[in-house]
Amino acid sequence: MQRIKFLVLYILCIFCGFLIKFNISYGQVFVVKKGYNIVDYGAIADGKSLNTLFIQAAIDAAGKEGGGKVIFPKRIFLSGSIEMKSDVDIYLEEGSVLLGSTNPDDYKPMETEGGAVSPKNDDNSQLALLLTHKVHNISLSGKGLIDGQGLALALNIDSLYHAGIRIDPNYSIRNMRPSETMRPKLLRFSECNQIKVSDLKIKNGACWGLSFELCSYLSINNISLTNRAYWNNDGMDITDCRNVGITNCNINSGDDGICLKSYYPGYCNDSIYIANCTIRSSASAIKFGTASYGGFKNVTIEHIKIFDTFRSAIALESVDGGTIENINIRNIDAVNTGNALFIRLGHRDGTTPGVVRNIHIKDVKVQVPFGRPDINYDMRGPEVDFFHNPFPSSITGIPGHQIKNLVLENIEIVYPGRASKGMAYIPLNRLEQVPEKEKKYPEFSMFGELPAWGFYVRHANGLSFKNIKLTLAKADFRPAFIFDDVEHLKMEQVKLPDAGKQQIILYKTKNEQLDDNTKSVSKNL
Repeated sequence: MQRIKFLVLYILCIFCGFLIKFNISYGQVFVVKKGYNIVDYGAIADGKSLNTLFIQAAIDAAGKEGGGKVIFPKRIFLSGSIEMKSDVDIYLEEGSVLLGSTNPDDYKPMETEGGAVSPKNDDNSQLALLLTHKVHNISLSGKGLIDGQGLALALNIDSLYHAGIRIDPNYSIRNMRPSETMRPKLLRFSECNQIKVSDLKIKNGACWGLSFELCSYLSINNISLTNRAYWNNDGMDITDCRNVGITNCNINSGDDGICLKSYYPGYCNDSIYIANCTIRSSASAIKFGTASYGGFKNVTIEHIKIFDTFRSAIALESVDGGTIENINIRNIDAVNTGNALFIRLGHRDGTTPGVVRNIHIKDVKVQVPFGRPDINYDMRGPEVDFFHNPFPSSITGIPGHQIKNLVLENIEIVYPGRASKGMAYIPLNRLEQVPEKEKKYPEFSMFGELPAWGFYVRHANGLSFKNIKLTLAKADFRPAFIFDDVEHLKMEQVKLPDAGKQQIILYKTKNEQLDDNTKSVSKNL
């Protein structure tokens, strides 16, 4: 009888003009959305004719009829800004290309009237090729390509600035390039829920690649993202979103690969899962910050491969009052990467410093080279603006505000060594000369020279180092570890080069538990 009822309902739906698929075994109903081919709405597939209005017409028609599937057939379609609508899927067939216009007049800012307000608005462009605000149940998928033509677009924006046609109050005179706010992103979605991006190839933004803010139930799966056509080109930026999955992605970015940001006090990134991704970056591979007003909670990162990355493999930063807590990171493999781990609690902005606590990092392997890992990039991130020895990993709070409850387990880092006292020398009896820099932009090079080659730790409480192996390719005159103002430190199974000297320096450190092997290479100052 149950099967007969489903069959009758199926026939009725066909007569009503709907196509519905049934899984009779479980009683589930799946709606196959009506297709809207953009060619039927006037789109011309020559890669030269501007199709913004025709593509938008197809999207609008699908939205007005309760939802649908907007189809890009095989061919090249040029467009400016197009706006997503609720219950609409965009599908790029294999061989199809959505090509971004190189004329900046073809892009519009996203309207977010009534949305949350951020105290930071100097770098978050509202322009994008695909944009939307306050919609639900949308997707981008297929085997096609989205190409923003970012280099040509950015150079046109730059030319208009020099001609006095476009005003850019934040134009970088030093670097001779327009600011992020003047350059369109590839995707810009705000305050949306139930979003899926899958299987596509996406490349060449003039600014950040995929940008999502204040969104929920976001899935990004199996995409290939190359975003290095211009400067400051992040791969993905996830801002104050909830219930996010980023899986099986290949990211090659000119700036941070996957960057979690928090622009909005009272909001935060919560319940984020990042897994099975490969990242190449001219900045940091995975980074929390630098915008950190709300925070980052309940984040799991696992099975990540990183290579040819200039800055940190993993950077966790709270400098604007936000909270970082309940973070689990495991199975990270990074080669030719300038810095392994950078964890920072600062006080650049906000009424009070934030909180960094309850972090577990395990099963990490990193190889740090001597010199710049991204030297073969065509557009490299900004140089560290002083000569320096190789930087250690660092874990740093500020006076009166400690990083708390951090576990590092099964960590292997190969450092290049080759540090020279002629470059800079901080003797152990002058550790106070390492600056605090509470208000500065957080970066692994922010303190200048550091007096350790492996880990520099300052202002922390409740640290556990277990099964740590640090090796040197060449000799380094500095000790492996320095702990300054640290409480409740536990170290066991720490393997270090036999350099005939104390490799672990304890300064203003109390309540430490060191196993016998660790005690033999430690020294209290």
